[in-house]
Amino acid sequence: MVRIPIIAALVAGCAGSLAASTLQRLSLNNMIQQSTVIVRGTVQPGSSAALRGALIYTHYQVSVKTTYKGTPGSSIDVAVPGGVLNGMQQPVAGAPALMAGQDYVMFLWTSKSGLTQVIGLSQGLLNVTTNAQGQTIVSRGPANATMLDSSGNAVQDSNLQMPLSQLAGKIQAVLAGGNGQ
Repeated sequence: MVRIPIIAALVAGCAGSLAASTLQRLSLNNMIQQSTVIVRGTVQPGSSAALRGALIYTHYQVSVKTTYKGTPGSSIDVAVPGGVLNGMQQPVAGAPALMAGQDYVMFLWTSKSGLTQVIGLSQGLLNVTTNAQGQTIVSRGPANATMLDSSGNAVQDSNLQMPLSQLAGKIQAVLAGGNGQ
């Protein structure tokens, strides 16, 4: 009987520590260079959660519309750290929130174990919308986690917004060896 409260306390302690994430702030050039795949796609209805080690990951199927880097195929499984599994919730600060039916540009990386995730957590997830002038825009708000620069100094994240055509040109320029400016 004593084991159950101890196990519950350990699980709660682990889940609590995941809620406080520290991220390295990535520039757009960093995300382009470090991603294994960059796509524009739509999140399909339904998601599933799975345990990998001590972490819960929520898996989303993304229907790929456009590929900017890599060869993902017509659909890709994207895993986001955190979620709910068997009644246990595990939040992860800075993790992106994917919504079914939403169109995104995603900067993705695939680990050696084959798990594909959004690079830099929410930093690598851009919403695709159309403005009043009919122009396709990509945007994201600042990440909701502590951010550090490459030297380890605390920095503030900022919004990112630009026309999709400008982003596509920047991706091409960076992949061709330029800086995309």
